Amino acid sequence: MLSIALAASTLTAVPVAPEWPFEIVCEGQYENHLQGMATNGVHEFYWSFTTDLVKTDREGNVLAQIEVPYHHGDCCYNDGRIYVAWSDKFNQPGANSKVYVYDADDLELLEIHEVPEVTFGAGGMDHRNDHFFIIGGLPTEYEENYVYEYDADFNHLKTHVIESGHTHLGIQTACFHDNRWWFGCYTKDGSPGLLVCDTKMNLLSTHEVQPSIGLVGWGRGRFLMAKHFGEKYQAKAVPMVADDERGLIPAR
Repeated sequence: MLSIALAASTLTAVPVAPEWPFEIVCEGQYENHLQGMATNGVHEFYWSFTTDLVKTDREGNVLAQIEVPYHHGDCCYNDGRIYVAWSDKFNQPGANSKVYVYDADDLELLEIHEVPEVTFGAGGMDHRNDHFFIIGGLPTEYEENYVYEYDADFNHLKTHVIESGHTHLGIQTACFHDNRWWFGCYTKDGSPGLLVCDTKMNLLSTHEVQPSIGLVGWGRGRFLMAKHFGEKYQAKAVPMVADDERGLIPAR
């Protein structure tokens, strides 16, 4: 009877995904703006605020927080670890680009990997099939974007070219979801805020919506998109759904 009772207690303690749609307001106010977010897909969320890495629950309560070197960018979750793209400069050749790896439980720094191929500055990343894909800055004279593919040990495998035309400051966030790549950009002078690509990085569509400070998938056709609000810098994640015409639209 004791073992049955313990099993039942364990089962009731397992966190479950919240009902859709839901919004998460990250607790606190930060010195620098949000660069990206990640999730374990159930009950933990990670927010990269340039010089602060923050872990919250699904209600936005802070569970762990550490100071990190400027400029931590967009991040991703994989197998109990948080991977964050970092660079010392953007939009010019010769940037010092790295990936910082943290324990998803307590945010302890585990590893740092050099990714020198990301020459214009590593700004974000996500993973697919045990490979990591890193995006970053772009000088003004370039009319295409680049995605740098690495294996699990961060050996460079390939540099993908997206025939996107120029996007302001390159690509800021990367999200692989629903067998598509969703790349968030800053908009300027009519440049798109969202690039949607297939698994081979062929450009499928561009849109005005701007998931440039964080985007994660949450079930088929569903996303959480980061936004700033209130005083500098506060952030929240709002529910969005895929839309053929506009890319992403608010969930209802």
